[in-house]
Amino acid sequence: MESPEPKSKKKAKTKKKMDTEPPPEPVHETVQAKIEVVSSNPTKMPPFVGYFTSGFDPVKSSSGSTDVQVYRNKVMHKRTELVVSPAGSLVEFVGTSYEGEAAAVARNPATYMLGVFDKESQTLKIVPIGGNKIFRLEPRVKGVEYKEPTPTPTKMVEELTAEQWTEKKRKADAALGTKKSKQMLIWLDEMTADEEPEAKKNLDEKMKNVEVKETALANTEAHVTRHIPPYNSSATTPQEAYVLDKIILADEWNYLQDIYYSLQKEEAANFSLYPSFIRNRINRLKKIEDDSEKKKLSCILLFINYLVKFKDQHSMDGISSSKFEKLPYTLHHRFTAMFDVSESRRLPPEKLNLLISYVLVLTLFSDDFRTDYRDIAKDLRMTTLTLRPIFEHLGCKLISSQKVSYATLPIPLTFPQIRQRKKKNKNKL
Repeated sequence: MESPEPKSKKKAKTKKKMDTEPPPEPVHETVQAKIEVVSSNPTKMPPFVGYFTSGFDPVKSSSGSTDVQVYRNKVMHKRTELVVSPAGSLVEFVGTSYEGEAAAVARNPATYMLGVFDKESQTLKIVPIGGNKIFRLEPRVKGVEYKEPTPTPTKMVEELTAEQWTEKKRKADAALGTKKSKQMLIWLDEMTADEEPEAKKNLDEKMKNVEVKETALANTEAHVTRHIPPYNSSATTPQEAYVLDKIILADEWNYLQDIYYSLQKEEAANFSLYPSFIRNRINRLKKIEDDSEKKKLSCILLFINYLVKFKDQHSMDGISSSKFEKLPYTLHHRFTAMFDVSESRRLPPEKLNLLISYVLVLTLFSDDFRTDYRDIAKDLRMTTLTLRPIFEHLGCKLISSQKVSYATLPIPLTFPQIRQRKKKNKNKL
């Protein structure tokens, strides 16, 4: 007979078998909790959240109560400190709003929610907390003064000229832009391509043979000095006085059909976010039976909307109401170039007048050249009295009917003379 296997080997096999068996899955108890969301209150400070990087547990490690204090810097009020002092300990834990997660979130704001589950009432309370209220608690010895870290010196950023800023933006769009923006850059490069060297040499000789039309030169000079949209001084109808095809370019009409398609929907469209000038003309727009005329007027109204929003985005009085408005890239790029918006994002005064002139001319087109300008004055954040001289500057005539002022466009198109201030003679006694 074979000798029985030693007990030590049996135990080893049993232990090996137990080690190879998978551990039992944890049992999760299903809880039907009532969720209660606590809304943020501007009059109350959101809760602070602190965590210990050292693994310290204030509940297990401290025999007595743990003191929690919050301090605010007297000079820099946005700086706060959270101090946790365990009872009977020479070490306290400090978290600041200018270090750790709080400092990172302050640069990139975010909102967090804190969930607290009450087992007795089976209630889960969701409380909002500020992103800069998450503190990383570092151990500090009591009585020892810790100085704030000195800020790292930042390199001085050189101010870029308008040409350098445009070139930098062009390179960024070429590398990281969308397909549409890249196509736009290719188109702009073709439009602004330099001439051949030989053509530049012969430019003076070519210009000698060019016949200069005095009327065209006068129109160009008036367009530059008056800051008005393109016009035709020989027009015989108000529709031809200002050239609509040069105000709204051919490739821009496709981006101006939102209002038209909204009217085609069966359910009622919401036009509450549009300026009052557009809202007040929606009912008249619905009554137009000619589909091509309805589409044309819808595009003109939407172009007015984009001009008004662009003005608000680049002026202090309306930036808050238009910061979420997104203009089509084609229109935004054209407006930026046409109205000379630099890195300061402010409209120069003369270009602001040009933008307002574009808006007023389009209001004439939308109202069949007899427009009540009270609502557009409100949208432009101006008064009717300040709009009157601008209409007259565009060659318009102001009439009153039933206590309402209207701007009309008489033909032939004539402009008031630009008055130039005479220089005072300093030698005159």
